[in-house]
Amino acid sequence: MIDLKSRCDFACLLLAVVCMLTCPSTWAADVTPEAVDFNRDVRPILAENCYACHGFDEAAREADLRLDTFAGAIGDDGGISAIVPGQPDESELVPRVLSDDAADIMPPEDSGKQLTSAQKETLRRWVEQGAKYDAHWAFVPPQRTSPPDVTGADVTGADVNGATHPIDRFIQARLARDGLLPSPRADNATLIRRLSLDLIGLPPMPEEIDAFQSAAAADAAAAYRDLVERLLASPHYGERWGLWWLDQARYADSNGYSIDGPRSIWKYRDWVVDAMNDDMPFDTFTIEQLAGDLLPEATESQKVATGFHRNTQINQEGGIDKEQFRIDSVFDRVATTGTVWLGLTIGCAQCHDHKFDPITQVEYYRMFAFLNDQDEPSMKVYGSDAANLTAQWDAAKKDLSDYVADHAEEIDRWTASVSEASKKDLAAEVRKALDTKPGKRNLDQNRILLAAARKARGTETSDDRFEQLTAKYTSADEAMKRVPTTLVMQERRTPRTTHVFVKGDFTRPAAEVTPGTPAILHPLESASERPNRLDLARWITSPQNPLTARVIINRVWQHYFGRGLCEIENDFGLQGSLPSHPELLDWLAVEFVEQGWSLKEMHRQIVNSHAYQQTSRINPDLQAKDPENYLLGRQRRLRLDAEIIRDVSLRASGLLSPKLGGPPVHPPIPDGVMNQGQVRRSWNTSSGGDRYRRGIYTFRFRATPPPSLNVFDAPEGLSSCTRRLRSNTPLQALTLLNDPAHVEFAVALEKIIVRDGLETAFRLCTSRMPTEDEMAILDKLDSFTAARALLNLDESITRE
Repeated sequence: MIDLKSRCDFACLLLAVVCMLTCPSTWAADVTPEAVDFNRDVRPILAENCYACHGFDEAAREADLRLDTFAGAIGDDGGISAIVPGQPDESELVPRVLSDDAADIMPPEDSGKQLTSAQKETLRRWVEQGAKYDAHWAFVPPQRTSPPDVTGADVTGADVNGATHPIDRFIQARLARDGLLPSPRADNATLIRRLSLDLIGLPPMPEEIDAFQSAAAADAAAAYRDLVERLLASPHYGERWGLWWLDQARYADSNGYSIDGPRSIWKYRDWVVDAMNDDMPFDTFTIEQLAGDLLPEATESQKVATGFHRNTQINQEGGIDKEQFRIDSVFDRVATTGTVWLGLTIGCAQCHDHKFDPITQVEYYRMFAFLNDQDEPSMKVYGSDAANLTAQWDAAKKDLSDYVADHAEEIDRWTASVSEASKKDLAAEVRKALDTKPGKRNLDQNRILLAAARKARGTETSDDRFEQLTAKYTSADEAMKRVPTTLVMQERRTPRTTHVFVKGDFTRPAAEVTPGTPAILHPLESASERPNRLDLARWITSPQNPLTARVIINRVWQHYFGRGLCEIENDFGLQGSLPSHPELLDWLAVEFVEQGWSLKEMHRQIVNSHAYQQTSRINPDLQAKDPENYLLGRQRRLRLDAEIIRDVSLRASGLLSPKLGGPPVHPPIPDGVMNQGQVRRSWNTSSGGDRYRRGIYTFRFRATPPPSLNVFDAPEGLSSCTRRLRSNTPLQALTLLNDPAHVEFAVALEKIIVRDGLETAFRLCTSRMPTEDEMAILDKLDSFTAARALLNLDESITRE
């Protein structure tokens, strides 16, 4: 018996079926599968499973079949084509990937790769839909698109339709497609801590938090904007963002390899910090580091900048082939240039054509040729005292030289009187001067001989003007010796000849090549017949380059959200990942260039967005639909970088020295650390303010880095680091409890607890007020234990 309601439901269903059958367009719209997108759906499958044997590398190619190009895929081989567009049954690719026969299946079973059922169906549908190939997204210049309109109600209670920030419009539109909403704005205490750590790498002091919260109560938007500007103007901004760049520059204070001797290159580190504080346009920042010495009338500062490519290791072992390790340094420079600015694994073409990306081995060595024409000197850095120091030195040298020249006969008479028998009683420096032919003696040797002559006659103190000139000369000489040196690049007058190396072996040179760039990218422009590093630098920063702006802004985004819009931040090639928000990435890249390559302007754009200011708390909807937060519906908690953990502890304990720049310092480290390398190195622990400098200034041996930095994943400077890992190990907690420096921080924080109370110490470490339960726990501890506990809190070493 069917009741009335059931009959009504049945009738409605029947009517719907009739409508669908009589309306072909509606029916087709419902059942037609979504169009397969090559870049999004197909290329990742082919790149992961096929390109190694059927890709760009001709030497590794099997069956002479290419699947990375349309022409290669449809090529006729004895009447058989891998792909016949629109005809999957006639395409050799489709039955091969669908086969269960071990002799026919692709990829082969012994390759260790296996396609899923969904991937096989994607390839079949792609062929059925015409097997369209699209250019790789990263090789196409970015285009600015208008941010989408967003409608609906925001969880904060605001009308999303009123969202005007371009970043938020891109992100919220993507969230809306999955029926998701952005998270609410974080509270003001969280925001000031987050922003302070992200922009200057230091936590806010309690009085700064109170002032910000008071201002935000009157006008939250204005207070936040003012905070952003204050932090961007802070000299500590350069330290925080200088650290970001030094990772990519593979900076360290030692030469590496087993001997790992110390080097002086800290002037380059200071140049980076200053450039960041000055908001040097990123194209200029790039050009000066790659080719500052080649700029017209290059300044001392521009030459210091070329230290970027002197951060390679130097092998000091005896008996080595120096040319081999020079070549290894150039290999490193090519790979680093490709990684840092282009986001490409160019180094993979050192021994053969790239297996995945369209970069030939010849093109690799043409890039190599740009970086093969340099000498690698050390340069004195005078700074603002250059004119004064050199004037004093020149004057003292001239006066003393004139005086010595006036007494040349006195020197000659005495030297002629010295017998071989009496020479053995003279000082070593005097004997060395005597053994040097008169015409070959330098000023110091003649001065030494004049002094020895007068001493022999007992008249060494009879001429006050000798004495005065010597004192003046010695003083100027010592001042010149105190001038710091740094490692720089310097173009050779005669270029080296560059060859392709067979299988990357420098002992097997093949065809000669000249400097050039990969053909897949935009053309290289040069005013000279033989392009140089300056041409390369300008090519890298050309607005026509589809990669540089994308790569750099993606790493800036990564800093703020823990992951780039393109997750694999160092590979924008065919093996890389697709951007989660491609239109937003392109919008930011175009904005970066149009805003004069200003990093500070891009920081403003990002940190003023709601996306950045969201809470990091997880809500059920986001957790269910986007557990990894690829859609950016919330912020992300990030453990602080190793140096910043030190800086936070220094500031919380009241010990921080705010001094900027200068030679690296040696804070306390555990006993025995410097015994771990092949050569036992000294570590003279700094005293005074240098003991409490920020982590960026800590001396870094590559072979034996300070454990407190190493255990928190600081890079060792062996190669370019474009993203730090964030491990979680028991050693980290033990370091915060027992490392000599951290014990010293706890002792200082204990004094604050005794003087100002636990609540103040808690706020210094976490930037928020403690709860009653938290205070109850801390009250049970003695003041030193409470200090150690506060510095060891996850919250203290985490950016919320």
